[in-house]
Amino acid sequence: MGVIHDLYGHSLALLTDLYELTMAYGYWKLGMAEREAVFHLSFRKQPFGGGFSVACGLHDAIEYLQRFRFDAADLEYLSTLKGNDGNPLFDGGFLDYLARFEFKCDVDAMPEGTAVFAYEPLVRVTGPILQAQIVETPLLNLINFQTLIATKAARVCLAAGDEPVLEFGLRRAQGIDGGVTASRAACVGGCAATSNVLAGKLFGIPVKGTHAHSWVMAFGDELHAFEAYAQALPNNCVFLVDTYDTLQGVKHAVEIGRRLRAQGHEMAGVRLDSGDLAYLSIEARRILDAAGFPNASILASNELDESIITSLRQQGAKIAVWGVGTKLATAYDSPALGGIYKLTAIRGPDGKWEYKIKLSEQTAKISIPGILQVRRFHDAAGQFAADAIYDIGIFIEEACLIVDPADPGRRKSIPADLPAEDLLVPILRGGRRVYDPPDLLSVQRHTREQLASLHPTIKRMVNPHRYPAGLESRLAGLRADLIGQATLPTPQDQAAP
Repeated sequence: MGVIHDLYGHSLALLTDLYELTMAYGYWKLGMAEREAVFHLSFRKQPFGGGFSVACGLHDAIEYLQRFRFDAADLEYLSTLKGNDGNPLFDGGFLDYLARFEFKCDVDAMPEGTAVFAYEPLVRVTGPILQAQIVETPLLNLINFQTLIATKAARVCLAAGDEPVLEFGLRRAQGIDGGVTASRAACVGGCAATSNVLAGKLFGIPVKGTHAHSWVMAFGDELHAFEAYAQALPNNCVFLVDTYDTLQGVKHAVEIGRRLRAQGHEMAGVRLDSGDLAYLSIEARRILDAAGFPNASILASNELDESIITSLRQQGAKIAVWGVGTKLATAYDSPALGGIYKLTAIRGPDGKWEYKIKLSEQTAKISIPGILQVRRFHDAAGQFAADAIYDIGIFIEEACLIVDPADPGRRKSIPADLPAEDLLVPILRGGRRVYDPPDLLSVQRHTREQLASLHPTIKRMVNPHRYPAGLESRLAGLRADLIGQATLPTPQDQAAP
């Protein structure tokens, strides 16, 4: 823990949108600050056109919430903000309130590495409405990006099969935090190592790397460059062979590999970074094998993603290790998860919960009311069978019917005899941590187990089968009733000519 704060300083309370603070101010000023409310963080559409996502970012979210404080510099800055009339935006009493702020909400969330589907809450926050509201933006920031990258990494690793994937994205990542968090999320998704040394230090991720084209160009010719690298690092020799002529480069690597072997070392392999990777890897493998280096691996990089890796493997490429950078660390083809954070219930003056709903002309954007949990059912073979999003105030029956939130005509019956588990687990109670985050390798293993429990058709890269995840039928009915109540004409509408 402590990573994001160590990178940026002690206070990250202002890592938020201004409207979170103006709403907080409004709640405080109107005497509503302590009114209990429930918010849920979810997303509406799977990224990358895929059939699943991998929950990630909870590690940093826990740290952020536990250390959420406004320091003197934060409050000094907020005191300088002005309204449209030129007067202070926030009065001194509110800033005094923020100075004493302690996060005391209950938080429930899906553990990192859990397979998750559209509309399912990844995080539930329950507590004073001011507090639950003010953490909206940082939670979305922390969960959205890391879930996106972990999902992309999982897709890339599925495409690579049993062959390891190395994350090489730091130089193309979106800033320092983008690079560091992408490296961690990529490990959650299944990557075996990273080139990012800072991420290796912070998270214990194995680090891998050899040399660049500039090393070869710094010497008179390629052979001397390889020889010099072997002299400097005889125990780390993967030679980049495509600076001038790729297959000639492989032959030069073989020559230096023989010299290494005579000195008691072994060439680890060669890297291809351009050209026809299928053809070049096949030819490189032939050269290496004929020269007596069957154990020398061929590593490939060059704008790889799950689609290109799938294609190369179908072409019979002899690539043993995949270096994936730009398209992984930047989530190249789906730049945002589209996560949302919605108010779903608020405690009324009578102490009872009032369920809330946000309407839209687009069915997919109508929010889900209630205090939500996700129950995952398993079939006889142990695979995931279906997920039911249900309200914890409505008892979920062993046999239930789920309804697609975006298409109410799409339904599935779940029989009574299926084993099941609830996915949201207690993380914070009254702001205090009650959950021990597992180490990173355990999270990666959890991801692997989750994906192994999905039917292969859901993991297809193109046009995957839709996993059955929907609203428990009584929650779907409650949602429909609230939609109807919200759209009934008002007395003013009825009186209109």
